[in-house]
Amino acid sequence: MVTVGITFGFVDLADLRIHLAEAGPSDGAPTILLHGFPEFWFGWRHQIGPLAASGLRLLVPDQRGYNLSGKPKGIAAYHLDRLAADIPALADARGIGRFNLIGHDWGGLVAWWIASFHPDRVERLAILNAPHPGIADAYMRRHPGQWVRSAYVALFQIPRWPEASLLGRDCAALRNALADTSRRGIFSEADLDRYAASWVQPGAMTAMLNWYRALVRLPRRDAPPVRAPTLVIWGRRDHALQSGLAEASLDLCKDGRIVWLPEATHWVQHEEAARVNAVLLEILDRRINPVAGPE
Repeated sequence: MVTVGITFGFVDLADLRIHLAEAGPSDGAPTILLHGFPEFWFGWRHQIGPLAASGLRLLVPDQRGYNLSGKPKGIAAYHLDRLAADIPALADARGIGRFNLIGHDWGGLVAWWIASFHPDRVERLAILNAPHPGIADAYMRRHPGQWVRSAYVALFQIPRWPEASLLGRDCAALRNALADTSRRGIFSEADLDRYAASWVQPGAMTAMLNWYRALVRLPRRDAPPVRAPTLVIWGRRDHALQSGLAEASLDLCKDGRIVWLPEATHWVQHEEAARVNAVLLEILDRRINPVAGPE
């Protein structure tokens, strides 16, 4: 849980206002944390305190379409190129050149894309349970079981119905999804209430779903290899993503390795926060004690 002060504000980019949480010393190594679906900056609440206390300068945005950040209309506004371009622009606005980058779930896809297409900006990369988009389609053709796990993405393509379904009954479907796909008790009722408050922001649910719609409907470029030193942290009990996606993603890394967490689900940074924090500090070259456990 967060144990250091966080400041909040807004950063105006060329076409978007980003809501940003910041922590840590202003002269620390810049490190950007990118949340996934259906979280927002609060999804890093177990990491912000320890990482900031280690001396890192943290930028933790609500990504495009989420919570208090801007919500452009239309699917094209959520193309992976647009999502990725927001983060170097955010760094520019804060006077930052190169930065460490950490992403979970959809934030991991964006982080992968930034590392591939903006290699001059990424110092070190850490990915939590998220495949590189450049390998996902080929992997799914070879592993039909992944299609079954990803069936919800097809449902998200339906106009309007997913929004009504996910927002209905005080967001019961999403509340249950988080509770049912994680270890028991990981998300408290207070946590779920806080998430729900972000989901009901005007236009937020459509914007969040448009990330999936753009991924399926809009063409993407072939991704060049990732040059930054890369660590993939993967909970093997992920309900939605096969572990083979982690291994396949390393095919696009010049310098990458995986830390496996055998008992963790998709929500690895919540379930095994101490272990995840220690591993992140290790790759970010902080001074810590050696980390024990399976790799």
